[in-house]
Amino acid sequence: MTSLATDFTSLANIDLPIVQAPIGSATTPQLAAAVSNAGALGMLSLTWRSPSEAREVIRQTRELTDRPFGINLVLHWDPVERLAIALEEGVPIISLSWGDPGPWVEQIHAAGALLVHMVGSTAGAIGAKHAGADAIVVQGYEASGHVEGQTSIMAILPEVVDAVGPTPVLAAGGIGDGRGLAAALCLGASGVWMGTRFLLTEEADAHPEYQGWMVEAGAGDTIHTTLFRGGWPPNTPLRTLHNRSLQLWEEAGRPEPGRGPGEGDVLGHTSKGAPIMRYHDDFPGARTTGDLESMVLYAGQSVGVMHEVLPAAAVVQSVAQQATESLDRLGSHG
Repeated sequence: MTSLATDFTSLANIDLPIVQAPIGSATTPQLAAAVSNAGALGMLSLTWRSPSEAREVIRQTRELTDRPFGINLVLHWDPVERLAIALEEGVPIISLSWGDPGPWVEQIHAAGALLVHMVGSTAGAIGAKHAGADAIVVQGYEASGHVEGQTSIMAILPEVVDAVGPTPVLAAGGIGDGRGLAAALCLGASGVWMGTRFLLTEEADAHPEYQGWMVEAGAGDTIHTTLFRGGWPPNTPLRTLHNRSLQLWEEAGRPEPGRGPGEGDVLGHTSKGAPIMRYHDDFPGARTTGDLESMVLYAGQSVGVMHEVLPAAAVVQSVAQQATESLDRLGSHG
C-alpha cells in the first residue's frame, strides 16, 4: 500500500499530508483538534479574534489534542500582538498570508516554530523561500474565501515545485477529496490545504443552511467576484456561491461597488449581535440570523465532490483512504 508520508509530514510531525485551511471565523478549537487528532494538521484563524480570544482558543485546542496544530495570521492586519501570543503559547506552526513574511521569520524560528507562507504566484513562492519560509502554500484560482491565486492549481503547482524545491509545497484550491490529494502529490506537492471540505464538517462554525447549499452546489455554481467587501483592501477578490445579493446587483446592471441596490441593508446579525450589511464579506456562522442566502457564501470550485456534512475526523480518514487507493491504482498500471 502506498505511503502518504512526505517531506511536509516529517517537518510538521504529522501522519498525513492534509491541512485544514484556516477558514476565518469558521475555525474552532473543536475542528482544529479533531483534524490534528486524526493525524492531519488542524489550523486556527486568529486575525479576527481579539488577543484574549486568540489566547483562549489556542488553550482550548491544546486541551483537546496533544498533536501539532497551527495558527494563521493575515498580514493585511498588524500581526504583532497575536503572533507574540501564539509563540508564547507554544504553537508549533505559524501560517502567514497576504503579505511579506520576511519581517517575522526570525521571531518565529527563534521560538522554535515553523513558518508556512501562502502565495498566489511563482514569484511570491520564490520570495517566500528566500525570506526563510519552511513550507509554502500555493493557492489556485479555484480556491474559496479571499483568493490571491490567479492561475489554476494544476498549472501553477508543478511550476512552483520546480521553482522552490526542495522546500515543501502545499496545494490549495480545487481540492476536495482524496483524488485531489493524489493528483497534487503526483504533481510534486508535499500535501494539500483544504478549506471548503472542512467547512462541511460538524465542528465548523458554519450555519447548517449554508452547509446545505454547498452540498447541493457544483463547481459551476461558484463566482469569483470583488462585490463583497469588508475590512479587506478594495477590490480583493473572493469566491462565493451565487446568491440573492449577486442577483440583485446583476439585475441592476452591475453598478460600481458602493452603488449596488440595497446598499446598506441590514441582512442579519452575527452570533455576537453585530449587524451584517448587504455586500459585506461576513458569511453565515452557525448562530448567524437573518437573510442568510443574501450573505456571502464562501465556496471553492471543489464543492461539487462534497456530498455530505461529516465529522472532521471522518473527512481526514476518507481523503487519506481515497488518495491511497488512487495512488495504488496508478502504481498497478506501472
